[in-house]
Amino acid sequence: MFKVLQNWVHRYFSDEQAVVLAVILLLGFTVVLTLGGMLAPVLAGLILAFLMQGMVNLLERLRLSHVLAVWLVFALFMGLLVLCLFVLMPLLWRQLSALVNELPRMFGEWQNMLLVLPERYPTLIDEQQVRAGIERVRGELGNVGQWALTMSLSSLPMLVNAMIYLVLVPILVFFFLKDGRLIGQWMSGYLPRERALMTQVWREMHLQIANYIRGKVIEIAIVGVVSYIAFAWLGLNYAALLALLVGLSVVVPYIGAVVVTVPVALIGLFQWGWGEQFLYLMVVYAIIQALDGNVLVPLLFSEAVSLHPVAIICAVLLFGGLWGFWGVFFAIPLATLCKAVLDAWPRRSNEETLLTG
Repeated sequence: MFKVLQNWVHRYFSDEQAVVLAVILLLGFTVVLTLGGMLAPVLAGLILAFLMQGMVNLLERLRLSHVLAVWLVFALFMGLLVLCLFVLMPLLWRQLSALVNELPRMFGEWQNMLLVLPERYPTLIDEQQVRAGIERVRGELGNVGQWALTMSLSSLPMLVNAMIYLVLVPILVFFFLKDGRLIGQWMSGYLPRERALMTQVWREMHLQIANYIRGKVIEIAIVGVVSYIAFAWLGLNYAALLALLVGLSVVVPYIGAVVVTVPVALIGLFQWGWGEQFLYLMVVYAIIQALDGNVLVPLLFSEAVSLHPVAIICAVLLFGGLWGFWGVFFAIPLATLCKAVLDAWPRRSNEETLLTG
């Protein structure tokens, strides 16, 4: 057993660069897992700066100075932030409050619809089962109410954290954009001189992850805006809130679109019933999803992430369980990083291992 373990270690960790890369990855994951809460503003600023670095590079290729390019991109970022804070957030808050107030009425209509089913289909549906299901849903709604009350009581610390983010994150974004190259050179000074393996992994990871993250942000924006225009044109209640859900649903592959279909269909059903307007809503929603999957995704993700669907689902479950929403958002990039490391990892053949062992 010891011989087998020794051969395995010698096969995969005989290269000094491989050991250094493994130590760096282990330290990185340890820092994020243990200090991620305290360093959350830094990580958020780093991610946002990474997303906007492409625009800075584009402006520099147009013969603008680095400082001017950074200021222009940062001004655009601050404009979008102000727009979200003073236009989008109040609209979403009003619609969310209205939806919460409407939930008892919606639940009453849903209850009446279900209680009619045993009379129409007595051989298929039992009245006791329907009432048991209604009681379960009522209990879940009570839990949601308690959660909302708890959140409202703890809103002051959340407000303080939000203010800290609003102050620190823009400052960090600006300095990451302005001095990102200097920070990178400073950090590279602590790395070994022989780092061909790390350079190979970084290049592959940077290309695929940069394309994926920027493309995913653009996809969220386009799908959300198009959904809002379509829902508002149809006169659907809570159009902005539902459009936000539809936009964020593209973060979770294969599952997000199916899950978000439920609130879209339920709100449309409660608003219009089984009529032509509800049918138009579902057709428009299906068209949006089809265009997103068959037109927008191939255009945005020209550099396809070569991951098996099973690997993608496992990555979403694993990293989502570790880091919540951000783990789900970065599940595919992190899985791509793992794949890049495995592809570039030096290994000896079995024959060479046996000869040297």
